[in-house]
Amino acid sequence: MKSAVNALQNFGKSLYGPVLILPIVGLFIAFGNVLGNGNLAEYLPFLGHPSIQHTGVLISKSAVSVLANLALVFGVGIPIGFAAKDKGYAALIGLVTFIVFINAMNVTLQLQGELAPADQMRAAGQSMVLGVQVLEMGVFAGILTGALSGYLYNRYSGVQFSGAMAIYSGHCFVAIIMLPVSMLLGVVMSELWPFAQHGISALALAIKGAGAFGVAIYGFLERILVPTGLHHLVYTPFLYTELGGTADVCGSVYQGARNIYFAEMACPSVHQLSSTVVWDARGISKMFGLPAAALAMYMTAKPERKAVAKAILIPAALTSMLVGVTEPLEFSFLFVAPLLFGVHAVLTGIGMMLFYLLGVHAIGANGIIDFILYNLPLGTEKSNWPMYIAVGLMMSVIYFVVFHFLIRRFDMKTPGRESDDEETKLYSKQEYQAKGSNDGLGEAIIEGLGGRANIEVVDNCYTRLRVTVRDVSAIDEPRLKSTGAKGVIKQGNNVQVVYGLHVKKMREAVETFL
Repeated sequence: MKSAVNALQNFGKSLYGPVLILPIVGLFIAFGNVLGNGNLAEYLPFLGHPSIQHTGVLISKSAVSVLANLALVFGVGIPIGFAAKDKGYAALIGLVTFIVFINAMNVTLQLQGELAPADQMRAAGQSMVLGVQVLEMGVFAGILTGALSGYLYNRYSGVQFSGAMAIYSGHCFVAIIMLPVSMLLGVVMSELWPFAQHGISALALAIKGAGAFGVAIYGFLERILVPTGLHHLVYTPFLYTELGGTADVCGSVYQGARNIYFAEMACPSVHQLSSTVVWDARGISKMFGLPAAALAMYMTAKPERKAVAKAILIPAALTSMLVGVTEPLEFSFLFVAPLLFGVHAVLTGIGMMLFYLLGVHAIGANGIIDFILYNLPLGTEKSNWPMYIAVGLMMSVIYFVVFHFLIRRFDMKTPGRESDDEETKLYSKQEYQAKGSNDGLGEAIIEGLGGRANIEVVDNCYTRLRVTVRDVSAIDEPRLKSTGAKGVIKQGNNVQVVYGLHVKKMREAVETFL
């Protein structure tokens, strides 16, 4: 069980890089859509100039090309997340593995006489990837090759030979292993993928058949798994694979909710965004629910501690509302009032269910900034964004009432309600930030992690320092919290220290002392 948890933790961490890049691609698509959108030109005439329109089309369509090569992005990005060292070489191994894999599959299909004519590829479940005709695996091809190459890279990149064979050491030895492995994988998947495809299609139909209830369960799982770091494993398949839907947009086939709506944003012939956008409606709780929960926590704080609670809650609420980063706020009550976190997960599912039931088709995965850039240029027909706001406001009221009641009813020790011998600053990074110095920070974090000898791998995601340690019992949580950590999560030999958006600075400080 412990090894399984470690494996899932590492896999979830490896998805972080590719998943983080794609919203940036979406912002460029949105920006191109602002410049090239005919609707906005009616209100801002200067946008109607041909040069501006052409620039918009250039930006949006160029950015959309990333979606067509998403498997490659994951195939290269996942080994970077897996690799404990020399991440550049790991990415190179991932690239080589992916290229060999798709060509091995193509040759296998050709030898079997199963390559479909160009006009029948879609019906036969085939597509073109980097100019090579293969079975339509979508992003699964990149996830499979990336995970395999990342795992083998970590396992064998330390192998060293002596003498004349020394040139084949390290990443070269990994390449020697990966080439035949990726060839064999291409042959095997040529036989197995059609069966897997049927299973994925059946699962997608089952989820869609569950209707509003299926959406609610999805929203609940995506939030409840945040403390474990495994929530990536819930939403990634829906955003980037067939589980989130399949659609033909402007002559190209896209799989996954996010891929579909990104493509639809750049396609002028699409008059309304696909209903599959519901799988990325996670911003309802981020923009509306959690800020209302923060207000409830402030209103229920002790009078003498309201000022301190406000200093903690306002920045965290704004971070959630503006950019969709929820962990600074979620971790302000997760450890002191876990019941509230469970309720928050349930309310997230309810918010997404309302999105589905009311037929909302606006884009809202993160915060207000993304929401405005994505939706306003599309107009209210293509994106009925006012309905998204209506659902969000309903959820704000529900969040505030429920949180306010539960905090009062069960005397929960949320920020500002701690016992007299506890400091509110325990769950805030404000004191650390005020110092404005990294002196001794890396050393303090290393001591909190059990010392240099206890640390195997150090990495980070958007808000957490992710560390693999030898002995998890050596972790000194109070010491880590004194460095500004909001919480410490232990899963097997994996430790996640929650710092917030400045986590990269923490990782660099640790690496400096290591």
